[in-house]
Amino acid sequence: MTDKKIIAVVGATGQQGGGLARAILDDPAGRFALRALTRRPDSDAAKALADRGAEVVAADADDEASLTRALQGAYGAYFVTAFWELQSVEREQAQARAMAAAAKAAGLQHVIWSTLPDTRKHIPLHDDRVPTLHGKYKVPHFDGKGEADSFFTDAGVPTTFLSTTFYFEAFLDLFRPARGEDGTLALHLPMGDRRLPGIAAEDIGRTAFGIFERGTGLAGQTVNVSGENLTGEEYAAAFGKELGENVVYRPMSLDVVRAMSFPGADDAANMFFFYAEHEDAFAGVRDPEKVRELNPRLQDFATWLAANHDKFGDLR
Repeated sequence: MTDKKIIAVVGATGQQGGGLARAILDDPAGRFALRALTRRPDSDAAKALADRGAEVVAADADDEASLTRALQGAYGAYFVTAFWELQSVEREQAQARAMAAAAKAAGLQHVIWSTLPDTRKHIPLHDDRVPTLHGKYKVPHFDGKGEADSFFTDAGVPTTFLSTTFYFEAFLDLFRPARGEDGTLALHLPMGDRRLPGIAAEDIGRTAFGIFERGTGLAGQTVNVSGENLTGEEYAAAFGKELGENVVYRPMSLDVVRAMSFPGADDAANMFFFYAEHEDAFAGVRDPEKVRELNPRLQDFATWLAANHDKFGDLR
């Protein structure tokens, strides 16, 4: 047993939870103990955490009883759902309800819920500029999480709501710069001239660590994260500086996003509409300098790009 405060982390082998897991394990002061909750404790990723000193516990977000058992004795927990894996708001919300109920039953003193804003507060369902999806959502992977915030509040769980944003890692695949027939390297984003807040996935977990460091002072509040809020032109300029050649920004249409082959492309297209049309409500509430107070290692885009330079080697 440990006398350190135990932080239980859902998704400890994933992107957000993995960032928090590493922040806990890398903390020179060793202020917390990591309890990694996973459906697959025998996976290589889980075993790697165990080798570093984490307590690995089997738990399934679809099984409230397993979550309650896994949370016993913990001080706090980080809760995140994998919408793009689930492709179901209903299942995602069922998992969030189970997390809230389990946290209450286990008597957790501080929970962080990884969330996003409910876009229907800004884009009513009757707004036909973008389609309503599944009969009741504009951006399902946003709206479902935003709606689930109340599950934690209603359960009486001391919760900090960590509102995330676009990952810089999306530039590695979905929005990777591409060379056109004229040989020009171009960045395509469906943002027009508006600002797109972005963050390195690792920094979401590091910021969560900073929230836990603060104790319960941020319980009941929303922390809106961003590493930097840049326009498409500014992202392209950063690529150009890092790669040593001119990179132009060529805005893409929402119809192009909607036609992409990945599941949920229509959801993503509506998300970019929200980003662009409601810049003040999204980018406007994200101040990287405030985030840096919680996460001094917060990466701006140029820093992230330099660290990932080799991953763009095929563009040259």
